[in-house]
Amino acid sequence: MTDQPLLNEIRTLIKSSGPMPVWRYMELCLMHPRHGYYVSRDPLGREGDFTTAPEVSQMFGELLGLWTASVWKQMGSPQMLRLIELGPGRGTMMADALRALRVLPPLYQTLHVHMVEVNPVLRERQKATLSGVRNIDWHRSIDNVPHGPCIILANEYFDVLPIHQMVKHEDGWHERVVDVDGNGRLQFGAAAEPTPRFDVLLPPLVRTAPVGAVFEWRPDSEIMKIATRVRDQDGAALIIDYGHMRSDAGDTFQAIARHSFTDPLKAPGQADVTAHVDFQALGRAAEDVGARVHGPVSQGDFLKRVGIETRAAALMQKATPEVATDISLALKRLTDTGRSGMGSMFKVLGISEPGLTGLAGLSDLEQAGGAS
Repeated sequence: MTDQPLLNEIRTLIKSSGPMPVWRYMELCLMHPRHGYYVSRDPLGREGDFTTAPEVSQMFGELLGLWTASVWKQMGSPQMLRLIELGPGRGTMMADALRALRVLPPLYQTLHVHMVEVNPVLRERQKATLSGVRNIDWHRSIDNVPHGPCIILANEYFDVLPIHQMVKHEDGWHERVVDVDGNGRLQFGAAAEPTPRFDVLLPPLVRTAPVGAVFEWRPDSEIMKIATRVRDQDGAALIIDYGHMRSDAGDTFQAIARHSFTDPLKAPGQADVTAHVDFQALGRAAEDVGARVHGPVSQGDFLKRVGIETRAAALMQKATPEVATDISLALKRLTDTGRSGMGSMFKVLGISEPGLTGLAGLSDLEQAGGAS
């Protein structure tokens, strides 16, 4: 068995301090300063553990660039725009977006790009990918990005933010924890006492859940930070992730290694641990601070509305038969609603300052919680 320093450290913490909540376990797996998954490697691509939409096709980033241009015009074409990406991977999406934006010099010349990244390995990849870009800075947190009119892009960002898991028992909802069994293996358990009055905070669909049901929630701090920024400083955010339209019970805590699902308790720090995003909760939190919410809609619907089929046809027209086949397969993967596609599993949510009454690809009629 390979050396697992983080597993050993987690065992020691549990033995000394007792079982740890799932959110703390997830935080250590991803962000431990020495052994965390997201501080020590490039997890993307065929040689990594998973592939994101920007790595599937240039069309994804290009269309987000054109979406940015559309929103900039709605904002009144401000003379300076901060284009912020949260969790920017290898920089592929931003590179593709900027290539699309170069055809609009009045906007391109106003841009200041801000990349929010904590992974030093990926940060170096981003710097190489974007080496020719002027006016670009890197930050560890969106808090460090200067104020001003902004558009924020967040693709597969929220799914790695740590979740709380609650398990329903006869006497109420107990926090789910990670413990150590008699053989030294990690296992799930539950806090001895229920969380007082937790049931009054539950969404309607969860209140009648049976004993044994799991409910997941994330603190609202990150989405409220984004919503407050676009509300106060004139701007919009686009959030793309896998998850569900409505708040409901269900255990979605998972781990992926080498493009396959694996046990999230087996090798902490050596696999990507994530959980589905509750888009209704995101929309509700954004509305609570006075931002306008657009959507959510499925990724397939969003990409079709902003022109991915037209873009694919244009690229295929100039391509060799082999490349045209690759483009067709990429289009299918990004928009298809089947199990192998990302079209229905991934959702898209827009958040803006109240004066922006419509965003490209999204509809105010499809408010968070208003779609199934």
